[in-house]
Amino acid sequence: MEKPAITQSGKTVRRTTALADGLDEYTGEWTTTEVVHLLKRTLFGVKVSDLNYFLGLTMSQAVDQLLTPTPAPTTVPLNSYSSNGYTDPTGVAAWDTWINTGVDYPDSDMNEMRLDSLKCWWIGQLLNENRSIHEKLTLFWHNHFGVDSLLHIADIPARPWYDYYLILRSNALGNMKQLVKQMTLSPAMLCYLNGNTNKKTSPNENYGRELQELYTIGKGTGSHYTEDDVRSAARVLTGHTVDSYFNYSFDVAGHDDQNKSFSTFYGSTIITGRSGSAGAGELDDLLNMIFSNPEAAKFVCRKLYGFFVYYKIDDNIEANIITPLAAVFRNSGYDITAVMSVLLKSDHFYNMAYSSACLIKSPLDFALGLMREFQVKQPDPTDYGSSYSAWEMILQTTSMLQQEILRIPEVAGWYAYYEGTAYHELWINSVTYTQRNAFTDQMITSGVMMNMVSLVIDPLAFAGSLANPGDPNLLISESLDILYRVPLSAETILSLKQTILLGGLTTDYYWTGAWDAYVANPADDVAKGTVFSRLQTLYKYLMNLPEYHLS
Repeated sequence: MEKPAITQSGKTVRRTTALADGLDEYTGEWTTTEVVHLLKRTLFGVKVSDLNYFLGLTMSQAVDQLLTPTPAPTTVPLNSYSSNGYTDPTGVAAWDTWINTGVDYPDSDMNEMRLDSLKCWWIGQLLNENRSIHEKLTLFWHNHFGVDSLLHIADIPARPWYDYYLILRSNALGNMKQLVKQMTLSPAMLCYLNGNTNKKTSPNENYGRELQELYTIGKGTGSHYTEDDVRSAARVLTGHTVDSYFNYSFDVAGHDDQNKSFSTFYGSTIITGRSGSAGAGELDDLLNMIFSNPEAAKFVCRKLYGFFVYYKIDDNIEANIITPLAAVFRNSGYDITAVMSVLLKSDHFYNMAYSSACLIKSPLDFALGLMREFQVKQPDPTDYGSSYSAWEMILQTTSMLQQEILRIPEVAGWYAYYEGTAYHELWINSVTYTQRNAFTDQMITSGVMMNMVSLVIDPLAFAGSLANPGDPNLLISESLDILYRVPLSAETILSLKQTILLGGLTTDYYWTGAWDAYVANPADDVAKGTVFSRLQTLYKYLMNLPEYHLS
């Protein structure tokens, strides 16, 4: 069945495979339309240089490149908080790292400041991502294993939250069973969901419940684990705790070494109790049991699909996309790269009627995408003070817009990722939409500033990175290719050209002459001012339209 043609930027894109055909590999055209769609979903925004790079690859090569893990960060969070009369009480000097200090110091003020430096540093990792899905997938797993680091600010030092990040990142493209195991034993998660107090004399069911409800099995129609399963899982997990320095430890005396029985949903499995240090191995039995249930793969595939493709999963999508995708996931031994490769190479993913411009950008996608797409100049990375100020400005913006890393309001994740049919729509309301427009207006005019560090869009630099900015038609078309996921009408584009770039005239020569005059003499303030003001107006207008917030 042939799909309707869609025209954008002068190209005709034709879908030849019906949605019901499922996960067949896409064999259609590989143009700017498809590349931008892929990059918008897997990266934070699309830089012109990235678009040109991936256009030079095949679709399969592009996905393989995006699914290639990137090296571990070469930096660590630093003491960015010892200023204005405050000194780190453990002796960590300004701009030294507080990681691996070997000091346990229960000071809530210091913990909060260290967490702020960690969050700023994490923003830096996202902003400076390579041509890989690695950072965005790490953020996906952060939402999946949602935490609020300030909930126990007086009890948990900052270091376990850094370790939590490392677990997410090191396993983001690896094996999900391994990711779940490491997260289960993570000191941050043990403390956050009270696993550290789960002992045979007083079992705590928090993590045993969330392990099934939120992390592996879910609450779908095929999910039938019982309250007894929750209690048995909690018994399996007894004894896993942390020491006084918040390192993981296994308390033999606190572990329930009796057999644990599970319901028919898990095949009436009995996990044999083990005594001594061998009791820690019951966790592997628990995870093997959970992941042997087909519902685990389906649940995770639904979440991956909702985050990277579309949030609505009807019976057709469940049967033709989720079910076969879950089979791939199970057959690969829960290899995350394997399942993402099939999804991102599928004809369904490139079916623009269903998967393009159908999600509202999250605050992080919105703010980071703006910085990357407009190539906003960042401080020299060796200038720690300026870099942390820049990252903090982005952090404050995304937090204001209701998405703050390490401050997820519910254990189920950010509201917009689990509230059923509302899903992504919760990112936008009368307050946040106004705040978004105020932010883009400021970025394209005066810029945002903190501690003498300014982040501002340079419209001349962005336009200059395009292939032919002297042609007003191509300038608008190529700008829209980067900034938008939906085509504007021919009437709107003509109006933008005539009223903004041509100053009310009807001939393209006006803009071409103005641009050429600027290029010939960039030091000429009059020539520069003419093109600068018109570009500034153009991009300000484009960012104020609702379409700018679609991905």
